[in-house]
Amino acid sequence: GYPNAYPKGDVIKGLPEKSSEGFKVFHAGTALNENGDITTAGGRVLCACALGDDLQIAQTNAYKLVQKISWDQLYYRTDIGFKAIS
Repeated sequence: GYPNAYPKGDVIKGLPEKSSEGFKVFHAGTALNENGDITTAGGRVLCACALGDDLQIAQTNAYKLVQKISWDQLYYRTDIGFKAIS
């Protein structure tokens, strides 16, 4: 959406039921709709984080988590951690 308005109200699917010791999803631009669904509320919607025995494994685990999450017009960065790994 940047620099224009971000889409709002898209239902987010595939969120984990709860965090585990290996991953966590932080909510930023989310809201609940009248049906109790988690929806987009603009801006940076979520931050998916994961652990691993090293940086490469943690990055791989984070992107596996991201692949499970979806909504209309989903966009995510694909370059996180690559400088540190190389």
